[in-house]
Amino acid sequence: MGRPEPVPDALDAAVDGYLDHLAVERGLAANTLAAYRRDLARYAAGLRRGGRRELPAVTEADITAHLRRLREGDDEHPPLGAASAARALSAVRGLHRFAAREGLRADDPAGQVAPPTAPRRLPRSIPLAEVEALLAAAGAGEDPRALRDRALLELLYGAGARVSEAVGLDVDDFERLRADNVHVVRFRGKGGRERVVPVGRYARRALDAYLVRARPVLASAGTGTPALFLNARGGRLTRQGAWGVLRAAAERAGLAGVSPHTLRHSFATHLLDGGADVRVVQELLGHASVTTTQIYTLVTADRLREVYAAAHPRARAPR
Repeated sequence: MGRPEPVPDALDAAVDGYLDHLAVERGLAANTLAAYRRDLARYAAGLRRGGRRELPAVTEADITAHLRRLREGDDEHPPLGAASAARALSAVRGLHRFAAREGLRADDPAGQVAPPTAPRRLPRSIPLAEVEALLAAAGAGEDPRALRDRALLELLYGAGARVSEAVGLDVDDFERLRADNVHVVRFRGKGGRERVVPVGRYARRALDAYLVRARPVLASAGTGTPALFLNARGGRLTRQGAWGVLRAAAERAGLAGVSPHTLRHSFATHLLDGGADVRVVQELLGHASVTTTQIYTLVTADRLREVYAAAHPRARAPR
């Protein structure tokens, strides 16, 4: 006979209830839920070592001590940077807000525990000439994978897509609206939010070429899938596969440090440089808050200062 399964304590039950809420009510993605589960398992283990086995017994000092352990590390975990610790603390704060709302305890001891502030790093974008070099290096000719690679990268830049959104697309998510022959793509972003983004001429041509001349060839190797982007076996292209496509194109173009998010950042920065309203860019990127989008305005402000300093005759200090 094997050992009996341990009986979950009140702390486990509270964590499970919160995770169920995130999955069902909030519609969080599987990867996000897995990260929350890991963060809360570490938190619960620390509480138990301190003799806390149910949420009503947890104090603000317990949560502050947990944050300190996150930053300092221990025998099993390396120290976390400010951004990673803030993300882990976010799971803890969410658990206690949920517990207070559900009546598991009367107050929220995590409400006054502030997350560490990470230094703000401006998104990295690349000039249009480098984007064009990257896209040209993605693939040429009629090879099915070359046509797929060009269509994928054109879409990442032309629609500001996250790589997970691009590989998650089905064929039916790319469509032509009857009015004015406008083509759009429907993305499902973070939290299950859907947004519709216009597809520009270059991306549309690349997608049309891929759908007509390449996807049927790739699909013949599989068992049938609605996925837009396929791998060589006829299945859905993975995130790792998409990264490989970009990495290979960047190497051929002689570019270093380029990621799928680099193309997304470049999409936003180039729109703002071209005069787009920040609210429009917010909608195109699928940001829940315009505050997230406004970081790109700092990028363009830096660019404006550089141009002014280089071009205006009275910008430089006298010698």
